[in-house]
Amino acid sequence: MSNGTELTISRLIKAPPSMVWDAWSDPAKLAKWWIPAPIECRVDTLDLRPGGGFVTRMREGGGDWQPHVGGCFLDAIPERKLVFTTVMTEGWQPVDPWLALTAILTFEPQDGGTLYAARVLHKSPEDSAKHDAMGFYEGWGTAINQLAGLIER
Repeated sequence: MSNGTELTISRLIKAPPSMVWDAWSDPAKLAKWWIPAPIECRVDTLDLRPGGGFVTRMREGGGDWQPHVGGCFLDAIPERKLVFTTVMTEGWQPVDPWLALTAILTFEPQDGGTLYAARVLHKSPEDSAKHDAMGFYEGWGTAINQLAGLIER
């Protein structure tokens, strides 16, 4: 962690950046890997452009859909980088989320595949520790493994 406010995770995925981008940019594909199974994911909004909305919901055991991520994309460079935050929603509208974060996702060509890296920035060391205690590494790690399972050749 950097100054106590950053959590990072990465994995080499045996697929090109174009396939990683496709799994991020297609709502049906994103819903298959974005939340650790057996929890289900529903993608309500996926507008991959600065100011575009990002809204996902989750449910367990066929129950009611619950909020998961409600945010705004800050940057989107096809096949290279995505940045989103939970402190704004679509159209740069400020909100006060239960967990404020900014996620910087990079897709770097490496060894015939893609180094998928996530840097997640928090507003304080306490929020970072809270996210860590909630199972950041297990949850994000499982999601990245599910992504790899979906697209690796």
